Amino acid sequence: MSVTVGIAGITGKFARELASALLKYPNIAIKGYCRDPSKVPQSLSSKASLSKGDAYDAPAVRSFVAGCDVVVCCYLGDPKLMVDGQKLLVDSCAAEGVPRYVASDWALDYTKLELGQLFPKDTNIHVKAYLDAQDKVKGVHVLVGMFMDVFFSPPFGTYDPASATFKYWGTGDEIWEGTTYKNAAEYTAAVCADKNAVGVQNFLGGRATFREIAESFGKVYGVKPKLECQGSLDDLFKHMNEQRKSNPQNVFSYIFLFFHYYMASGQTYLGPEVNNDKYPQVKPVNWEGFMRSVPKDQLPTASSNVGQNV
Repeated sequence: MSVTVGIAGITGKFARELASALLKYPNIAIKGYCRDPSKVPQSLSSKASLSKGDAYDAPAVRSFVAGCDVVVCCYLGDPKLMVDGQKLLVDSCAAEGVPRYVASDWALDYTKLELGQLFPKDTNIHVKAYLDAQDKVKGVHVLVGMFMDVFFSPPFGTYDPASATFKYWGTGDEIWEGTTYKNAAEYTAAVCADKNAVGVQNFLGGRATFREIAESFGKVYGVKPKLECQGSLDDLFKHMNEQRKSNPQNVFSYIFLFFHYYMASGQTYLGPEVNNDKYPQVKPVNWEGFMRSVPKDQLPTASSNVGQNV
């Protein structure tokens, strides 16, 4: 049975990976929605039906979702886009009889958070509540821990490529859950193909302590990494909140500290059970596997390169 998957925001890097993964399913047709279809790579545009419009163009959005079996939101932007833009997609799905909607999640388990704790995920909480209240559209929420590709990017602050230093808060024995962008896209494609997949879907490439991640780095690249403790988790909690209070406009001075805290603290761990076994055609890529797939000098830019080779 054929499945038509609509991807809202198809020019984004995760959307490109998702479209590439979906093309491996012969029974899946892809519809894409974006502001500028010319930005979709020819390798994808030649195999998808594209429509043009912005996130708040109600007639265009409704025309895009019409005929879809599932719509996936790949928007990434400010809170208004992430809430109001998604609500319009959900409402359009309800109006056009689209039975499933995959929210723009791919994150740690924000269902275990209170509003205001990890503030960038407040929008996810609002959208999930909106979907939970629907009677015509079933929400789908793909949770994957953190993106491994981002762990090594300079803004995240855990890895210094110049000195091969891994910087952590806590003991270094806290578990880090992660999945690569590509692996997350593969699991999402499998969810799209499975008409019975609804609700929260947990997938993980791997779990490892901070020290184990550093050990894998040494094993893969033949370079002994340094480990640098920046303080306890209590110190981190105090520091991140002080940074936010002293200069709230400088979001990037503290946003990744909040992510570090709520991941390392264990509050947002997936599971303990995950749904990987539902889709054996997808092979999970763990932390060491990810490093084996990326040259050491490309680790800091791995997240920027997502979606470039589809």
